[in-house]
Amino acid sequence: MTAPTVHEHKAHAPRSIGCMIITCSDTRTADTDNSGQLIQKLLKDQGHTVVGYHLVKDDPAQIQLWIARTVTNEAVQALIINGGTGVSRRDTTFEAVDAMLEKRLPGFGELFRLLTYQEIGSPAIMSRATAGVVKGRVLFSVPGSENAVRMAMEKLILPELGHVVQQLAK
Repeated sequence: MTAPTVHEHKAHAPRSIGCMIITCSDTRTADTDNSGQLIQKLLKDQGHTVVGYHLVKDDPAQIQLWIARTVTNEAVQALIINGGTGVSRRDTTFEAVDAMLEKRLPGFGELFRLLTYQEIGSPAIMSRATAGVVKGRVLFSVPGSENAVRMAMEKLILPELGHVVQQLAK
């Protein structure tokens, strides 16, 4: 008997995942958060459920509070956080997220930076996009720009979301 191929393996992944979106920004409002709205649209278009959306200041304590609240919600299997992944003084999302990760998925950040490099060149080194596992939920943290969100969602997150959740359930 041969081992199943990647495609056969992924064929058994859940098709609809319960997702929470958190936008970390000191300047955006729900009306101006185009990236958060884009994440919601792309998830819904692929048949996933948006369990909730929160806009929080780029403050580590607030970010960690929302992550902690989210991972207690049985309906949430994935968190997608956007914003605060750069290197400016106010970009603290990475530190807040990284401190809570129980397992890291370094390939996500590596591939994100590679794809970013292919699009915009060397500024890609300033991205601190990351992913990992918190209390059995997958967490993706991406930059807040619409272009970065679209690329991360279309090329990395959406193609693997069900598969990652399937693996976490094992």
